[in-house]
Amino acid sequence: MIFPIRLTLSTAATVAFAVLVAWSPPAASQGIQRLGDFEDWNAYQFTEKGNVACYVASAPKKSEGDYTKRGDVFAIVTHRPSESRRDEVSFVAGYAHKKDSWVEVTIEDETFKLFTQGDGAWAPDKEADAALVAAMIKGRGMVVKGVSARGTETVDTYSLSGFTKAYQAINKACGL
Repeated sequence: MIFPIRLTLSTAATVAFAVLVAWSPPAASQGIQRLGDFEDWNAYQFTEKGNVACYVASAPKKSEGDYTKRGDVFAIVTHRPSESRRDEVSFVAGYAHKKDSWVEVTIEDETFKLFTQGDGAWAPDKEADAALVAAMIKGRGMVVKGVSARGTETVDTYSLSGFTKAYQAINKACGL
């Protein structure tokens, strides 16, 4: 089954770059405003094509897999109110995913399948995004499993401590 790409590669690269830049001290000079640090999650606001966008991001607490080199790994939830886009969940794996593979996200007793393209993974539709965010609000931890283009299986474990407060901060910043 093929899903429409809801986040273009250039937009995905912009968000990934924004996350990397925002985690460094001179973030304000790059047009990214850090809204706050909330335990294991960080909240940000930035301008994209003249419109306000907001996101929360976190890095895994633990990453497992038989790999020798891997790029930056993040979980991100983004709002783009000017495009009527809210709660877009994405993951940056730090490697290119295996073609036609899925990423499996488990939060407590719920499991979600996300489609992949390049180093990103996304929920297939708005309903899945909303369900993922609802689970993240209620959950304590999240496990993300993926497979690289070379066939390496990875398991990233995220804390959800602070997610709800970070999420509330971006809702306020983006006027939602």
